[in-house]
Amino acid sequence: MAKECLECRELIKGRVDKKFCSDMCRNAYNNKQNSDSTNYMRSVNNILRKNRRILLEKVEQGKGKANVHKEKLHEKGFNFNHITHTYKTQKGAVYYFCYEYGYLPLEKDFYFLVKWDSDRTE
Repeated sequence: MAKECLECRELIKGRVDKKFCSDMCRNAYNNKQNSDSTNYMRSVNNILRKNRRILLEKVEQGKGKANVHKEKLHEKGFNFNHITHTYKTQKGAVYYFCYEYGYLPLEKDFYFLVKWDSDRTE
């Protein structure tokens, strides 16, 4: 029984387990599968990446941790409406994260910025 290419539907010649007729079809198929399917998803992912870059920059400037005023984050274009996850400490403090970089709201519009310790177990 002849198999069809998953991308272009041409008949496949060669190995029995082949799914694509060429590297071009394989790449095109996988690019479609892995692309952000909507403009909304794309825009949210762009915001999250930008937030992460801003936190990374500030944390690196502070050599691992930093206290930053909300206005400084806003100047860089930080969007507080988009995060990847939260972490609640045993004392009840809630950190907001964009991937491995996060912030803890402090008093007077200051934020404590951190990088998640990958050695931490949960």
